Amino acid sequence: MSGLAFTILAVMLVGPVPALLARAAWPLRAPRAAMVLWQAIAVAAVLSAFSAGIAIASRLFVPGADGRPTASPAAEIGRLGWPLWILDVAVLALTLLIGARLAVAVIRVAVATRRRRAHHRMLVDLLGLSADAVSVRACARGRNLRVLEVAQPLAYCLPGVRGRVVVSEGTLESLTDAEVSAILSHERAHLRARHDLVLEAFTAAHAAFPRFVRSASALDAVQLLAELLADDAAVRVAGRAPLARALVTCASGQAPLGALAAGGAHTLLRVRRLSGGGNSWMVSTAAYLAAAAVLVVPTLALAIPWLTELHRLFTAV
Repeated sequence: MSGLAFTILAVMLVGPVPALLARAAWPLRAPRAAMVLWQAIAVAAVLSAFSAGIAIASRLFVPGADGRPTASPAAEIGRLGWPLWILDVAVLALTLLIGARLAVAVIRVAVATRRRRAHHRMLVDLLGLSADAVSVRACARGRNLRVLEVAQPLAYCLPGVRGRVVVSEGTLESLTDAEVSAILSHERAHLRARHDLVLEAFTAAHAAFPRFVRSASALDAVQLLAELLADDAAVRVAGRAPLARALVTCASGQAPLGALAAGGAHTLLRVRRLSGGGNSWMVSTAAYLAAAAVLVVPTLALAIPWLTELHRLFTAV
């Protein structure tokens, strides 16, 4: 029953739960807490998937004649029978396969993303101008800033150890000092918080689970929350109105793959949010409690019974 419960929980946390949470409106009022909840759901989904496989595969360790777990396939088949033994071995193999897919996905996403960013960073350093090399306003100065000679307003950042904030000349010419400060604060907030690492983890988890159970809404929702968190950091520096105007100006700017752009598909939603009442500590508290429950309650309710059974098997006399 523990294996079945873990399986149901894993499927729920990978598919229906992310789909419902992605349609909710309250994360706009508590983006940091919502991000923690999404991470808790992702971790719980992975742990539940592994726990389901381990719980079912643990039946291979059936007690032998002496009360201790059997140590040979022949003894296990004698106790379980061929059908159950084949099922348990298949489940164990599937669990190991999911683990391998997750590890491969993490490595593949990390390597591809960093290679892409390194290539684009090299191009930006070669083609772009540093803040010291061009006559820019004081609000736009920064050691990691690069200015592209492009008329279209755009702003994005390239995360990493040697992160870059990239803006176009069109951005600097179109925005006021307050708006430039807001858009740069937004991008630098991405670099400080390393939102790219969170997005990489969700991208890898999305790639690891089978298509028929995973939900694409999780990755999209986390990308929006990363932008909201950067927006909140920019508001604390420059205010709501300058940031809103800067987002509208840079909305059509296209950033390269692997970069985090100020504009994008959620610009209208983010601008509307800036005209609202701000974040809610009550909603945040409820979300933090939900995140803790997602991790703690299933562990206590489902893991303890089969761990107790394993302990009984291995300590039998």
